[in-house]
Amino acid sequence: MSNRRNLNRRKKSGLLSRKRFTGWLLSFMAVFAVFVLNSCSNPQQTATPSDQPNATNPPAQVSKPAVIKLDYAYYNPVSLVLKDKGWLEEDLSKDNVKVEWVLSQGSNKALEFLNGSSLDFGSTAGAAALIGKANGNPIKSIYVYSKPEWAALVVGANSTIKTVPELKGKKIAATRGTDPFIFLLRALDKFGLTDKDVEIVPLQHADGRAALEKGDVDAWAGLDPHMAKSELEQGSKLFFRETSFNSYGVLNVREAFAKQYPEYVTKVLQAYEKGRDWSIKNPAELKQILIKASKLTDAVAAKQLERTDLTNSAIGEDQKTVILAAGDVLKKSGVIKADTDVAKVVGDLIDPQYSAKLSAK
Repeated sequence: MSNRRNLNRRKKSGLLSRKRFTGWLLSFMAVFAVFVLNSCSNPQQTATPSDQPNATNPPAQVSKPAVIKLDYAYYNPVSLVLKDKGWLEEDLSKDNVKVEWVLSQGSNKALEFLNGSSLDFGSTAGAAALIGKANGNPIKSIYVYSKPEWAALVVGANSTIKTVPELKGKKIAATRGTDPFIFLLRALDKFGLTDKDVEIVPLQHADGRAALEKGDVDAWAGLDPHMAKSELEQGSKLFFRETSFNSYGVLNVREAFAKQYPEYVTKVLQAYEKGRDWSIKNPAELKQILIKASKLTDAVAAKQLERTDLTNSAIGEDQKTVILAAGDVLKKSGVIKADTDVAKVVGDLIDPQYSAKLSAK
């Protein structure tokens, strides 16, 4: 009897254990089902912290651009060398990055292209870059491609105008937003005049030269190589020259590009340094590249290069000084707002870190 009772107790105990196990299993399955449903409805809950984009862990970005867009300009001979030689394409092909070249007819066009992201790198005068920056164009000036005397005030071969004060009441062709335009404003200011004392006819550089040669305007704020061409082929006269009013030729980069691809900014500037060094060592070949690209005569190309100094590429205090001086006149003329903090804008514009790295090598 005792054995039977013991057997019954063991059976009941086993039955209870099985019931407890079954109940625990059902509870676990219910909890697991809820977890799976929640995970499906909100996938981020299953992501690890490293997968979640936030302030300290931004979303993953492409490490290289598919294409880099640069301008070439007849007023920037080094850009013509790079385009002709294909050194940048050769270097970037290792990373499967393409290069696109866009023609800039003047600083104003280069700034327009930069602002619209049609360019990643654009060639302008330093003072022109200031206008762009002051008006909200998100750029950095990072390199000096030349120190040119590329702007002067020009009159036709038969003109009797010899001094800046004689321009009062006269028509003057100029390309707004470019170094020759700023040169004109500084020349007028030097002699106590403003843009209100003359009639500025807004024309692109080539059209300004044509207007001067046809007699449609009394004077022209000229830019090389157009200025050299008019001087040599039509007898036009550079009646007012002031080298200190010419701001440097600077290469600008879009801030967004520089922030996302800093190593490719360095790669572009390394190619520029190679082109600048080659240009200094091979002046005859440089002239031929300029002639080929811009369809100039030998004499006109020689005249332009004679007025172009390629010996220094570092950007810094010298450029700031020239651009600051231009900024004061631009405020007086209303080209940039009167309350603009020019020193701050110039400080935000000039970024010497990349050219400093080149100098250190």
